Amino acid sequence: MGFGLIKVIGKQMQFMQLNELMLKKYDDHYVKLKLIFERTIDLIDAYHPDEIAIEAPFFGKNVQSMLKLGRAQGVAMAAGLSREIPITEYSPKKIKMAITGNGNASKEQVARMLQSNLKLKSLPENLDSTDGLAAAVCHFYNAGRVESGKSYSGWASFVKKNPNKIK
Repeated sequence: MGFGLIKVIGKQMQFMQLNELMLKKYDDHYVKLKLIFERTIDLIDAYHPDEIAIEAPFFGKNVQSMLKLGRAQGVAMAAGLSREIPITEYSPKKIKMAITGNGNASKEQVARMLQSNLKLKSLPENLDSTDGLAAAVCHFYNAGRVESGKSYSGWASFVKKNPNKIK
């Protein structure tokens, strides 16, 4: 389980931390779920986040893997909800689009863009932690922007319908 923390001051985002919970050494799935819940609570209690962003479940061919992933996401969400922290889910494509401009970007492309934008000195060997950070950064980029199904025929149409968003 990868996670990333950012701090938002005004309209500026600052990198705080990225890491991952190493669960491969545990065979028991229920022990893994317990560790995810406890680590998420520990992070919440240490950093007191205002919001949590999480990658939404995605569809894959292996039903058992999807079930295990959904359970893991569920216990992480339960940890946040137990502390009354709002949770927002983003699809993997939306996260990739927010970070790189390409919804089909690779993990490596997302990691490099995060490294560039947040001025990270290095990247971790395993990119699960950058996935967690990408969800946080996506949430920052989307803060206050609830999509209501509006569509625009081009930039001129967008500008005409959203004059308050143009500087």
